[in-house]
Amino acid sequence: MPTLTEKKTTRSGRPAPELIFGDLWEYDPAPETADPKLKARYDLFINGAFVAPKSGKYFDSINPANEQKLAEIALANKDDVDAAYAAAQRAFDTTWGKMPGRERAKYLYRIARLLQDRAREFAVAETLDGGKPIKESRDFDVPMAAAHFFYHAGWADKLEYVAPGHKVAPLGVVGQVIPWNFPLLMLAWKIAPALAMGNCVVLKPAETTSVTCLKLAEILQDAGLPPGVVNFVTGFGETGAAVTGHPTPAKIAFTGSTEVGKIIMRSLAGTDKKMTMELGGKAANIVFDDAPLDQAVEGIVNGIFFNQGHVCCAGSRLLVHEPVADKVLAKLKNRLKVLRVGDPMDKNTDLGAINSREQLKRITELVASGVKEGAELYQPPCKLPTKGFYFRPTLFSGVSMSHRIAREEIFGPVLSILTFRTVEEAVEKANNTAYGLSAGVWTDKGSRILKMSTELKAGVVWANTYNKFDPTSPFGGYKESGFGREGGRQGLLDYCQLT
Repeated sequence: MPTLTEKKTTRSGRPAPELIFGDLWEYDPAPETADPKLKARYDLFINGAFVAPKSGKYFDSINPANEQKLAEIALANKDDVDAAYAAAQRAFDTTWGKMPGRERAKYLYRIARLLQDRAREFAVAETLDGGKPIKESRDFDVPMAAAHFFYHAGWADKLEYVAPGHKVAPLGVVGQVIPWNFPLLMLAWKIAPALAMGNCVVLKPAETTSVTCLKLAEILQDAGLPPGVVNFVTGFGETGAAVTGHPTPAKIAFTGSTEVGKIIMRSLAGTDKKMTMELGGKAANIVFDDAPLDQAVEGIVNGIFFNQGHVCCAGSRLLVHEPVADKVLAKLKNRLKVLRVGDPMDKNTDLGAINSREQLKRITELVASGVKEGAELYQPPCKLPTKGFYFRPTLFSGVSMSHRIAREEIFGPVLSILTFRTVEEAVEKANNTAYGLSAGVWTDKGSRILKMSTELKAGVVWANTYNKFDPTSPFGGYKESGFGREGGRQGLLDYCQLT
């Protein structure tokens, strides 16, 4: 903690205290106390009701902050997926597909309001299940999930304006698979536009973060959503394969790794199913010498560390203009020294837990490869909890594009720093990746921002900010980061057929 030394004197001759900053002041713990109202066991949600899996099997959901069991989650097999799709098809044919948009909108509004009413409860559940800091779940994940339901409720009775000059119609039943990094928000991204357009849904959450998905099923019941309109099946890769490979859905929407996305695309080749894929990323955050450096450093930290690097659009590559490279690196090191790593349920925590032991192992392996390949490692001194899955915020300087840490998606709090001399070199390095999901540009020149936005091969380019999202703005990538968009009018178009 900072120590008081007595080097100076006051006018009265008394020693004046001087703060020497080393470690942080020790804050008193500020734990979030809201009750997440967790059940000991969660069943599948099919046809508007919670039902036991036909296999009778369950698996444990583990709190990554302390490795303790949170709940038991139902393990769905092919028969459960069949039942979910049958319920969804029945709901589409008899109820939801025929319902006027203004009536569908009422259900979406109810879901949004009920989610707002239980926001603290859902934020705690999200943090316990996923490991992210409570202030991120509380201030971003849950409010943004509710915002997506509100936004798409507003579209449901205005669908004739989605594609002027065309008539729109729902696709029917859609299958959806979401990842572990933003369980509730990814669910809202997928479900809200599908329902607004008149589709019914079978969705599989990630096996490590299924709790808030199944808690949302309680809200769907409270909102009076007709049975079968939304169905949740939980499990591992076999369950996901049953969802994506089923003959019923007219569309598959997947968010996850590029490797799994390619497997799904190969399995659906030759079918008439529509697909949208939001896959991996290796985003570049580009800082020019005229940028507001303190603001840029905060944006860099927000883009990779506050979310543990657990976002596909994380700014995991930092490209810095050579004239300010040393200054930016020094500022980043100072900023990392005061980041708090620890209990995600503490409101003081900046970096929580890594989602799983497997993910922690991958992060550790890639960081070791960076050291082995000659990059310069920096990690601030900080005590990590003895239980749970934690990793220190990490900087690598002296990185080249040949390093694995500059090419592969790490999905952890690890930043690789490269330098550039010219705008052309910055663009070349930023685009020198198989991915193309997002990028950031920090500069005082508007003309340079516009130039970079047209030359960077990324679905989203942030200017003098990072990781800003809005339901009205489409999100998606290029190249191996996928295709299709989520959010905005463009996201709705991916859930309809045009005539």
